[in-house]
Amino acid sequence: MRQLILDLLPETPPTLDNFVPGGNTETLATLCGWLAGAQLETSFCLWGEIGSGRSHLLLASAFAYIDAALDPALNSAPDAGQLAVDHVESLNETGQIALFNHFNRLKMAAGMLLTATNQPPAHLALREDLRTRLGSGLIYRLQPLSDSEKAAALAAQAKERALKLTPEAIAYLMRHAPRDMRTLSGFIVALDRYTLEHKRAVTLPLLRELLTLENHS
Repeated sequence: MRQLILDLLPETPPTLDNFVPGGNTETLATLCGWLAGAQLETSFCLWGEIGSGRSHLLLASAFAYIDAALDPALNSAPDAGQLAVDHVESLNETGQIALFNHFNRLKMAAGMLLTATNQPPAHLALREDLRTRLGSGLIYRLQPLSDSEKAAALAAQAKERALKLTPEAIAYLMRHAPRDMRTLSGFIVALDRYTLEHKRAVTLPLLRELLTLENHS
């Protein structure tokens, strides 16, 4: 099911506008201000659990993006003036030295480093000098969306598409579909297309039908 839903996701990339903030309104506002140059700190670290939106915001920053989970040595990191490094906790020794050097280079050049990790910098198992550098900048925790916030976001997205989705239908979707917001939002797109193609209203039997089709795709 997940793959078909992902195939049906909107082609628009993650942006600051389509990020659902939930309890992260202050963090989002501070990040937007930093990106706009309102603060002079070289680095901004976002930390939080999986599904809290860290990668979304790094990709939305439009910085040169690199995922340390895929490239722990940062071999593919460019010498860009604005660099976003995801999953910092995955860096190996070579990658930690590389990020330390990138930080120093960016600081001297008035550049910007945006990072994301699963813990605050001080708690990471990294070189002390790198922890110190990352800890010297702005550090904000991203809170995952609560179920009620996810439900409200799904209801708003359905309303934008003139899709009549009852609270019962949303509750059913959240019980039976993957819980991350990107996949849930993608299911709203899939559901909209499915109802238009089949000229049917959204009902619980239709939701079960679509989920069954996707489970067997």
